[in-house]
Amino acid sequence: MQSKTKLNKIAGITALYCRLSRDEGADVESNSIVNQKRMLEKKAKEYGLTNTRCYVDDGYTGTNFNRPGFQQMLDDIEAGYITAVMVKDLSRLGRYAPEMGIYMDSYFPEHDVRFIAVNDMVDSAEGDNEIAPFKNVMNEMYARDISKKVRSAHRIRGNCGEPLGQPPYGYIKNPLNKKKWIIEPGAAEVVREIFKMCMEGKGNETIARILSERKILAPTAYWLDRGIKRGGKKIPKESWKWKCETVAKILSNQEYCGDVINFKTCSKNFRNKKRLENPEENWAIFKDVHEPIIDRSTFEQVQEMKAKTKRRAPKNNGGEKHLLSDYLYCGDCHSKLWYHTNTVNKEIHYFSCSNYAKDYRGTCPTRHYIRADAIEQVVMLEIRRLAEFLRDDEDSFVQILSDKTNGDIQKQQKYLKDEIDKAASRNEKVSGLYEKLFEDHAENKVSEEWFMHMSQKYETERLELKNKIGRLRKELAEADELKHGQEAFVKAVRRFLSVQTLTRPLLQELIDRIDVFETEGVGKSRTQRISIYYRFVGYIEIPEVPKRRHENYVVDTRQGVSVEYVPQIAAQATA
Repeated sequence: MQSKTKLNKIAGITALYCRLSRDEGADVESNSIVNQKRMLEKKAKEYGLTNTRCYVDDGYTGTNFNRPGFQQMLDDIEAGYITAVMVKDLSRLGRYAPEMGIYMDSYFPEHDVRFIAVNDMVDSAEGDNEIAPFKNVMNEMYARDISKKVRSAHRIRGNCGEPLGQPPYGYIKNPLNKKKWIIEPGAAEVVREIFKMCMEGKGNETIARILSERKILAPTAYWLDRGIKRGGKKIPKESWKWKCETVAKILSNQEYCGDVINFKTCSKNFRNKKRLENPEENWAIFKDVHEPIIDRSTFEQVQEMKAKTKRRAPKNNGGEKHLLSDYLYCGDCHSKLWYHTNTVNKEIHYFSCSNYAKDYRGTCPTRHYIRADAIEQVVMLEIRRLAEFLRDDEDSFVQILSDKTNGDIQKQQKYLKDEIDKAASRNEKVSGLYEKLFEDHAENKVSEEWFMHMSQKYETERLELKNKIGRLRKELAEADELKHGQEAFVKAVRRFLSVQTLTRPLLQELIDRIDVFETEGVGKSRTQRISIYYRFVGYIEIPEVPKRRHENYVVDTRQGVSVEYVPQIAAQATA
């Protein structure tokens, strides 16, 4: 608390408040901070106010009073230091009429503070100024108009594909063209490593820990270290401390595919600058604008992995997820299988239904237990059988894929194209009705009330049709990608011929999910059905060829116990 001596020493200060917004337009030069200070210091001397102190807010809007310089001035007023406040004009103090009225009519008088707005000839020492409230309203209307123009220009630039935000970690602005992004090699390599670790099955927390242990600078520290200005970024306490949220944001950032995505956030109005999440249907996406750091196939695979992972991986087996985690599902209730370690024998790891009624208070009546080593070997052997079939008879293999998926794809494409044509036709018709309504209103053929009702109706329908057409086109593009997906699937199967072990990236390319059913039968005749569904093609039935003889696969899971796997229509493991 300030001593009385200190208070008396600095009491009687005249606050010279200066503010400049980024949206001042043509008034920037005349309203510059330097010019405001020079003018206010001169006028303060003319008023006989010699004990002055400047409070500055450079780059802050007048529609919001939560500004650092302004708030510091209020703190000093509350402490009793300030006896007068002087501004160049009313708009420098603020451009929101209701709050301006509160400060001028209530706050300053209650704290015995004299208020002077030089150019508007407002001086509270001379009594109330009847014109001031009208000027405050005009200043607010000016701010509203400027905001509307800025938003309009912002939207035009955004709809033309110009990046509206700062480049993400891994990119920098092109020195020769600030509207383009180029790859920053050091950060880009870290981004690639993050995606690689995710494809290997590592979670966000594990990735963040590994990066921190390697002493890799976190994005904010990285920008500061290289002198890259990023507004609003605070200096981190620990330069190498990575957060799970940072890793998650990088893994979900589509810009790494080379795309520009505008309008991901929005604000409510010109007074509230807080950024809010914008619905995805309102985004403007421009593909392949700059050089990608991550190929699109890898990015989409990571998004699929993240969509499947709804809970943190169990901390069994040293905290690492099992190779097949997120792929195994209950064949009956379709819930995920959870990975566990036997409490007695730590060497035994297994999966069981997460919806099991007895252990987890779910609804699935049976456990669907399966040993981790058994299912891993069964999956590897089945993929190898698939690869051998491709090697021995590639034409038949490709024909099976075509017969299985092309018919469904063509049917889906026809339906989507028909729906797009219908929506486009209706949109064109509504646009014509909209124009006719305006003509009738201009010629006074319809009432104002009817015009407002119908124009709102047509505008709403046009917006709905626009969103529908966009959604249908996206689905059509995804259907087209399925054909390319078949080619990628064949390449991945062929690659498996030269691989001796399963890897997370390979599984991500090949497998969509694996359904595990409950064991059936008793004794040595017990069987367990396992169905593998592959990416882009679903379940594949590989025909038996006379010249190629397959023996049943036998998996030794532990001493005295073996599992026999029979590759047939319903893939079975016999215990």
